[in-house]
Amino acid sequence: MKKTLIVSALLVLALACQRGSKGVSPTYKDLTEAVYASGNVLPRDEYILRADADGTLQQRLVNEGDTVGKGQLLFVLESAAEDARRQAASVALRQSRANLGANSPVLAELENQVRNARTRLRNDSVNYTRFRELYAQNATSRAELERAELNYTLSQNTLRAQQSTLQRTRNQLGVDVANSRSQLVTSEVAGSNTRIRSFVDGKIYEVYKDPGELVRPGDQLALIGSGRRLFVQLAVDESDFGRIRVGQEVIVKTDAYGERVFKARITKVYPKLNRADQSFRADAEFSGDQPDAYYGLTVEANIIISQNRRVLTIPKTYVFGIDSVWIEQDGKKQKARIRKGAENFDLVEIKGGLTEQSVILAND
Repeated sequence: MKKTLIVSALLVLALACQRGSKGVSPTYKDLTEAVYASGNVLPRDEYILRADADGTLQQRLVNEGDTVGKGQLLFVLESAAEDARRQAASVALRQSRANLGANSPVLAELENQVRNARTRLRNDSVNYTRFRELYAQNATSRAELERAELNYTLSQNTLRAQQSTLQRTRNQLGVDVANSRSQLVTSEVAGSNTRIRSFVDGKIYEVYKDPGELVRPGDQLALIGSGRRLFVQLAVDESDFGRIRVGQEVIVKTDAYGERVFKARITKVYPKLNRADQSFRADAEFSGDQPDAYYGLTVEANIIISQNRRVLTIPKTYVFGIDSVWIEQDGKKQKARIRKGAENFDLVEIKGGLTEQSVILAND
């Protein structure tokens, strides 16, 4: 059954059909047609704040209802494991920097080996030159010359090898410094995850953890949303959904505010059917005054489909079947077909079949 209803006494004139002793006659009235919907008031920018680290909740700096700013510290975790990892990464970085520094014992030993290899090369070079001169004077044997040449060649190779080892070690120590720095940054980031901050300016609607509780990555800590930007999330019956359009005016009431009404407009219509209650979702933004930021306020709403000025109407209770009424004609009760237009819970627009002079009888 279609759930359309009159908006409110503020929007629609009271029912005042002309009544006679035997029935009523159609009258011209303003008729507002609306679709009923129910839903809740929710904040924009809503999100669940979750933990990114292990630890014990040491400090909870906010409570439900608090207003928070972007970047504000909300929770502090205590994590011995994260502290230990950060300390180990800091020690590793200091050690790797020392190994690459000017007073590095690792590099000092290799540089000393390079100096020794260079000294030996100079000596072997002088010795090789001397033996070549002696050989030219037939003062030494060919074997002695070749031995001197071999030693000179070996000294050259040794120096190149020592220099290569020194450079390779320097490069590796540079990589070690970079890796240690990266590990320290990673551990510091993990450590900063123990200090949990708000991502937005907003309001705390719910807190899920108390000091002393163990926290794991992914655990929910708080529900945060805008404290100023609210919207209405509505459920529209499947039978009425085809009549809903973006931009339509919505009249909203909630028990928390008694008879006070709020105005809104449809801003988004969702195409997926909720099979649980056979309804579609539609969102509406408040236009003008809005309720205070209480999460999940239950509302009833009328979505204005049409506003018809001065149309011929009859009470809906006089209609039976789909499109029939009883009228008095020539002193007799007769059935008459009507052509309906807009309607709500109380009134039906008559587009054909009746006039102002028609007398409609009760459907007994």
